[in-house]
Amino acid sequence: MTQTLKTKVLIIGAGTGGYVAGIRCGQLGLDTVLVDGGDGLGGTCLNVGCIPSKAIIHAAGKFETVAKAAGGGNLGITAAKPAIDLKQTVEWKDGIVRKLNAGVTALLKKAKVKVIKGWAAFEDAKTCVVKTDDGDIRITAEHVILATGSEPVELPFLPFGGDVISSTEALSLSDVPKKLVVVGGGYIGLELGIAFRKLGAEVAIVEMAERILPLYDKALTDPVAKWLETHGVELHLGARAGGFGNGRLNVTTRDGEPLQLDADKVLVTVGRRPRTQGWGLENMGVAMAGPFVKIDNRCATSMKNVWAVGDLTGEPMLAHKGSAQGEVVAEIIAHSSGKGGHDRVFDPVAIAAVCFTEPEIVSAGLGPNDVAGRDDVIQSVFPFAAIGRALAIEAGEDGGFVRVIASKSDHRILGVQAVGQHVSELSNSFAQMLEMGAVLEDVAGTIHVHPTLGEAFHEASLRALGHAIHI
Repeated sequence: MTQTLKTKVLIIGAGTGGYVAGIRCGQLGLDTVLVDGGDGLGGTCLNVGCIPSKAIIHAAGKFETVAKAAGGGNLGITAAKPAIDLKQTVEWKDGIVRKLNAGVTALLKKAKVKVIKGWAAFEDAKTCVVKTDDGDIRITAEHVILATGSEPVELPFLPFGGDVISSTEALSLSDVPKKLVVVGGGYIGLELGIAFRKLGAEVAIVEMAERILPLYDKALTDPVAKWLETHGVELHLGARAGGFGNGRLNVTTRDGEPLQLDADKVLVTVGRRPRTQGWGLENMGVAMAGPFVKIDNRCATSMKNVWAVGDLTGEPMLAHKGSAQGEVVAEIIAHSSGKGGHDRVFDPVAIAAVCFTEPEIVSAGLGPNDVAGRDDVIQSVFPFAAIGRALAIEAGEDGGFVRVIASKSDHRILGVQAVGQHVSELSNSFAQMLEMGAVLEDVAGTIHVHPTLGEAFHEASLRALGHAIHI
């Protein structure tokens, strides 16, 4: 027997876009149902993406620190040779995920959002049937928010299974592979490849482009490439992966020569695609923009009162973008329903992106490739090697820097980038200055705390004005 349920707002997907939309809808007094049949509350990011990967990256960094101390000492500190029980590390990581899951559950409950665990299949734009462990539920809604997220791209000649794994399986391995080959030199592959190298694996990376992280400019990626070289990571650039069998991955080099790489595990990280299959999107009558659902600046689709947020809507496929979109849609629905809220648009000046590589990379706004050939901009770089805090935490000798790009005419900041240890923590400052329309004088006139890494942002802005102090 099929149950029936009517609601004001129906949200499909409980990732960072969907659950944030749900909480805000609930706070605004909207009757809200959240359906999730995927990774669990928090979606990919919380369960098998952002959070668990950073936990493993953190553990790998700790292991590397002890290994350095055991290899002759560092900072006057010596230690015995470390060992890693990856199963215990994964259990610790899973504990963090469970804690955050419980937090999201509590927040949704507090907001009076009804959560249904199961897979939804839409019959039309406002009606879906959810298959749950307790039977089917037919749900109709006035407003539908699509937040189905994304999934790893699978290569037809390297299907996932066995020793060919995606990032999801990589975060739950019980042992550190002796030999790991990563197919794809983007941020996911590099983050995990570097972590496993720190944990003692022999790592090789196969990338079709002529350099790693091809979406970032070379100056930003050079310090990462240097780390890979220094730490014995094998790089095959301009190369194509082939099939895998008998513990060997077939590769075609940039010169067209065949090559076989030994591998205990092959980690395929060639990108992510929007999750558009298996839940009846084709029955909803919404327009598409290539593989993505087409939306306007209010996150509205072509179907009245059907909204879409997060990875489903296109690049950048970042968790914080989805969360921001989810809030916007909740506000719009509440406003149109006389429940408060605001008639908003999603029009950020910049969405900062971070690579948690070694060292880390941050980019917000326009980069040098975006302004190439223009003579109406200023570019200023300040190295971490001249920042006291960086040197004091061993973060100043890897070629890291902060770069500011601004308009020559009015000094409006157009973009900020950084590469270096811990620079992810500067990303919000970069985005804030861009969102507020800051000029170089705003950053130069802000007294930055000493000693901190953020002083490099201050000094880069001073340098753009022609009077840096410490260089």
